[in-house]
Amino acid sequence: MIPFRTILVPVDFSEHASHALDAAVELAKHFGAKLHLIHVYPIQPIMVAPYEVSIPIDIEKSIREPANQKLREWAERAVQAGVEVETTSAADTPAEAIARLAQDIRADLIVMGTRGLTGFKHVLLGSVAERTLRIAPCPVLTLKAD
Repeated sequence: MIPFRTILVPVDFSEHASHALDAAVELAKHFGAKLHLIHVYPIQPIMVAPYEVSIPIDIEKSIREPANQKLREWAERAVQAGVEVETTSAADTPAEAIARLAQDIRADLIVMGTRGLTGFKHVLLGSVAERTLRIAPCPVLTLKAD
């Protein structure tokens, strides 16, 4: 079995992400690995071309600060279980940010939840988990809450 030393856990604060975090904590404890949690919110502070649309920095800040607080709370769950953890948050496209961070931290595994989009919504939007599976530089374990 591959020894996992760094496990990346993308979290969107859903029930599926909570289940994935629990599984990642158990894997980290088993392998003596470190966890790295990431929360990505797909809102850029300034988006200009081609429509000259911009999102005020205050709106991005009003999303970022509560997200970072929640991320710290989730990280504390891992710390309480005896696992070393780091956190990252980013305003970006989720799957791309996850794959980029996995590359940067040399993650051995990504453990993430999936919401299981179906039908037309899935065709139009796809899935962060599905896109991450396709572009990640390491294995990806996806888990449903049930």
